[in-house]
Amino acid sequence: MAYPSKCSPTPRPVLRQGRAWKAVPLAAAASLTAAALAFTGVPLAQANPGTAPGQSGKAELKRQVENLDRAPVAVLTDQGVTLGWRMLGLDQDSVGFHVIRDGVQLTEEPIRNTTTFVDPAGTTASTYVIKTVGNGNGNGNGQDKLSAEFTPLAQNYLPIKLDKPADGVSKDGKPYTYSANDSSVADLDGDGSYEIIQLWNPSNAQDNSKSGFTGNVYVDAYKMDGTRLWRIDLGHNIRAGAHYTQLLAYDFDGDGKAEVSMKTADGTTDGAGTVIGDPAADYRNSAGYVLSGPEFLTVFNGASGTIMDTVAYDPPRGNVSAWGDGYGNRVDRFLAGVAYLDGEKPSMMFSRGYYTRTVLVTYDLVDGKLVKRWTFDSDIAGAEYKGQGNHNLSVADVDQDGKDEFVFGSMTIDDDGSVLYNTRLGHGDAMHTSDFDPSRPGLEVFAVHESMSQSGNRGATFRDAATGEVLWSIPAIRDTGRGAAGDIDPRYAGAEGWAVGGDASWNSPRGQLMSAKGELIAESIPAANFMAWWDGDLLREIVDHDFDAAAGVGVPTISKWNWETESSDRLLTVTGARTNNHTKGNPSLQADLLGDWREELAFPSSDSTEVRIYTSTSPTEVRLRTLMHDTVYRTAVARENVAYNQPPHPSFFIGEGMETPAAPSVVYAGTGK
Repeated sequence: MAYPSKCSPTPRPVLRQGRAWKAVPLAAAASLTAAALAFTGVPLAQANPGTAPGQSGKAELKRQVENLDRAPVAVLTDQGVTLGWRMLGLDQDSVGFHVIRDGVQLTEEPIRNTTTFVDPAGTTASTYVIKTVGNGNGNGNGQDKLSAEFTPLAQNYLPIKLDKPADGVSKDGKPYTYSANDSSVADLDGDGSYEIIQLWNPSNAQDNSKSGFTGNVYVDAYKMDGTRLWRIDLGHNIRAGAHYTQLLAYDFDGDGKAEVSMKTADGTTDGAGTVIGDPAADYRNSAGYVLSGPEFLTVFNGASGTIMDTVAYDPPRGNVSAWGDGYGNRVDRFLAGVAYLDGEKPSMMFSRGYYTRTVLVTYDLVDGKLVKRWTFDSDIAGAEYKGQGNHNLSVADVDQDGKDEFVFGSMTIDDDGSVLYNTRLGHGDAMHTSDFDPSRPGLEVFAVHESMSQSGNRGATFRDAATGEVLWSIPAIRDTGRGAAGDIDPRYAGAEGWAVGGDASWNSPRGQLMSAKGELIAESIPAANFMAWWDGDLLREIVDHDFDAAAGVGVPTISKWNWETESSDRLLTVTGARTNNHTKGNPSLQADLLGDWREELAFPSSDSTEVRIYTSTSPTEVRLRTLMHDTVYRTAVARENVAYNQPPHPSFFIGEGMETPAAPSVVYAGTGK
């Protein structure tokens, strides 16, 4: 199968709304009706079952989301200048857009079928504005509104300069350096544009299973122009490693400006220099672990990085051995997430433990203070709930009551802290939750499993997210550490799921690729690290890396799964950048950050002097509202940095033959609209 590297091997995208969507040349794109392609405003009660399950439930509930701008972006390409911009959650179906270059309107009719445009005559000196028309009143955006001016990027990424911390020497006299690790994103100052929250890891960061002193962990905030807003130093009583610092950046109080929350300790210093607790305290033991001393949870003002409130971390570590070992591995396994537990406002959750005892604690931010909502503790709920958590989690309204649940590995905790169900399949390393089979009502969970005795020799399972019923599985005889789910083969309805097989190594090309109905498609599989919507069609692309085992990092890659050759065709090699988290090959962040609905990939430069937000330059004839106004997707972005990073998924199916998604039932934070 031959096709250009920037094109899809699939047929033209199809959004089903009673009849097939037919592709037309880009020049005629503006003549298509919004009804055929828009992320529509069909009332939730009228939506096709399975269309937008994460947004269903009580019709009166409206979820608070960010009041975002259009995030317009332009990139200079061989075809001229490619432009993209956002369609927002509360935009009318009739909304259209004009493109203005250097004060001259280029479009005769408003563009209503896409949020991309190619200007063949554009140059590096061009200045653009996007004009919104036909958007009605009362939606918070007004009519005929102009975006801010923007100019083309010279390359396919937005570079954001970083202030790399100085090298250091550990307590045992060993030198270390810093590299940019995971990122998060939020509107910290309320201007409608995202800021980047950047985590810095020292080169001696450790997995919990390994001893050793580590350097301090730093968390920075940057505007998109590279202006650093603040730096938080977590201090030497917070160990560096993937399982220690879980960062949540979200607007928890609804004032239009996001807060940042994470675990802290004596010696943590905020963005203004205020120190938490005793700045001289050092609780590190001879092995480098921190197994004594106070632990805190702190929420910081997102704009200034200053402390808003600090409470004792719950649950306390107590007896270290009670968590499964005596040297400090299982006691410090932390997760975190954002969930709409009342169906309208976001709450935060911080947890401890998942190999044995498991505790989840939720909080609301009320008048600047952390107010505990509920606690789930397996020691109280029952021993059957021990050991079911993953190295990650999902958040979604799986039972269709309008309120979110925590898909906590092999069990799911309801919005009130009770157990919705427990599959007893045990711990696993990767999990994906979305509407993977749109022919069924509700959402599904695809997860891999570590313990074959607990899972019954099932390396991966595909289950009903509301009930836990296992719909199909992939057999295995050993720990299955990697698996992914997304629509990569248009011949089969819904998404596909795959997990590593053979020797179950992280990069095994052998395994099982299954349809949403459990049909075996192939025993050759693509990489199972990350996926992104990139090239303009409705299929998801494979995000991986060319890994250098000696250096412990990789060069990022984006590929298209070729179902005819059962192999991956390279679309892009991201030279000059690197991946994170060793073999995991993660971007620092993946989200719908700029331009149209497709996802951007943020990778650090190879020397960590900048983070680069890569954006697609392929036009698309699919129009969807920004994924960031779908709260299943948005909360997935918020927890993306947590432990073993997983790609975000929306509440609805995106793929070949998809139904038009229902409009989100949302209100913009800080506006009342």
